Order: sequence, then C-alpha cells, then structure tokens
Amino acid sequence: MTNYILKRVGMSLLTLLLIVFVLFVLVRIMPGNPFPSERMNAEQIANKRAELGLDKPVPVQFWDYLVKLLQGDFGRGTSLYNGAPIKTVLSGAVSNSFRIGGLAILIGTAVGLLLGITAALNRGKFLDGFCTVFSILGVCVPSYVFLIFLQYYFSYRIPFFPYFFDINRFAFSAVLPALSLSLFTMSTVARFTRNEMVEVMDSDYVRLAESKGIYGPRLVRRHVLRNALIPIVTVLAPLIVDLLTGSLVVEKIYGINGIGKLMVDAITGEGVDYNYVLALGILYSALYIGIMLVVDILYGILDPRIRVTAKGD
Repeated sequence: MTNYILKRVGMSLLTLLLIVFVLFVLVRIMPGNPFPSERMNAEQIANKRAELGLDKPVPVQFWDYLVKLLQGDFGRGTSLYNGAPIKTVLSGAVSNSFRIGGLAILIGTAVGLLLGITAALNRGKFLDGFCTVFSILGVCVPSYVFLIFLQYYFSYRIPFFPYFFDINRFAFSAVLPALSLSLFTMSTVARFTRNEMVEVMDSDYVRLAESKGIYGPRLVRRHVLRNALIPIVTVLAPLIVDLLTGSLVVEKIYGINGIGKLMVDAITGEGVDYNYVLALGILYSALYIGIMLVVDILYGILDPRIRVTAKGD
C-alpha cells in the first residue's frame, strides 16, 4: 500500500509540473495587452514589462516563476488591484470560495446519500419515484436559477437572508449560495447512490449475506453501502473541485469575492491580467490533481483488491 501511495504522489507531482509549464507558455502567447493601454504610453508599458521580467526569454521567465512558485509567491498583478501581491488577494478569495464550497459539499453529499439510500431501499415505490424526479430536476436546473429563486423568496419576500453577500454576516450570507451550489451535487450523488445500491443489492454476495441472517441496517452498512461508495467517490471528485473553486455565475450574482469572480475580473478587466489567470489556472489544476490523489488512496481503503495489487507491486 505504501508503494501504491508513493507512486500516485510522484505521478501527481510530475503531472502538476507539466501543467504549470503548459499554462505558463499558453499565457505568454495569449493575445491581448496585460496593461491598461488607455492609461499608459509605450514607454511606461516597456518599463513595466522590464520590471516584471516579461522582456526576458520565455525559458528564463519560466524558471524564475517556478522558483518563486515553490516559495509560495505567485508574483504581482499587471492591472488588477494596483499590482498588489497575488498571494494576498488570492488568500481572501480562496477563503470565501472554500468556506461556501465546503458547506455546499457537506449539504449536497449528506442529502444526496440520504435520498439515494431511501430510493434504493424503496425501489419501485413512491419514495423511489420522488427521489428520481428530484434528481432529474436538480441536474437540469442551473445553480444560478435556483439561487435567484432562493433570493426572491428568502431575501425579498421573506427578508431573512441578505440579498447580497456580506462578509460581516458570513454565516447567513453563505446559506443561499451554498444551497444553490449543492443542488447539482445533491442530485448527482442521489442518482448514483440509488443506481449503485440497487445493483449491489442484486449481487450474489448480498444474497449470501441475507441467507446467513444479515438484514436491515447492518446489511446496508457492511455489505451494500461500502461497495456502492467506490463509484460514488469517483463522481464526487470533480464536483468537489467545482464547488471549492466556486461558480462564476453564482459568485457574480450574489456578489461574492471568490475565485470565480476573480477569474472573471482578470479576463474582462481593462487589461487581461495574465498573472492572475496563470495563478488561478495553477490553483484549479493543483486542486483537481490533489482531489484525484485522495480518490486513488480512498480506492485502496474501500476496495481490498487494490490493496492486494499494491502488495504484489
């Protein structure tokens, strides 16, 4: 198992390094001007490029950037926030997106598992049909539409939650966006849990367990749910990354200063801030690779066959 984990960690680090290089090159060859040309003349732009090291050859720029990146330094912006350090700006955006996204993950996963288990245990009955219809609606309705619905009823008609995000009232402000973001995760987890549990319950080893007198919650916990969780973990991985990095539209509508809004501002500002685009691209990639690494390790915990294979390696 140790060799299995070390191999996965090594592959993840190499993959991330390759992605950083590709992103760096793509950002450098992107069209557009990283500086607000309306407020800067050609000489000022040239001085700014020299100050940021953009006049050096691309391999030299990449090496300098990589050395700083390993020290946790993403550099400075070219047009956003008056050239403030990206690390400082990013920390606030990451904090907002991660806290709201984490709440959405908890709500979506918990409710989704509950709905999926309920539907599977009541196969062919009313509860099964209700959970199935809910799952279809949750996948079809965009999260921002659900957010607008929640804003109308719980911020306008019943003014309980703030209409826009207020960092001073974070607990109340996070409820509506977290609920809207959790809808897709909730529906996806419920659908996959129901389908996987139905398939597992029809398997031979579950029938064997029933013949030995194992029924009810004990059967579900020890034999059904454990085996059904393996594909569900795979489905959850990209959903977790999406929720942690925020939704572009939801953050824009609700006025959340998160990662999604920061990406939109970096692309649509006076000048395309390549450094923010690069930093956010690296952050997205690192999160995705990290989550998939955790999924690989969880496979080894949930599936004994992987542990046996790892020992054989």
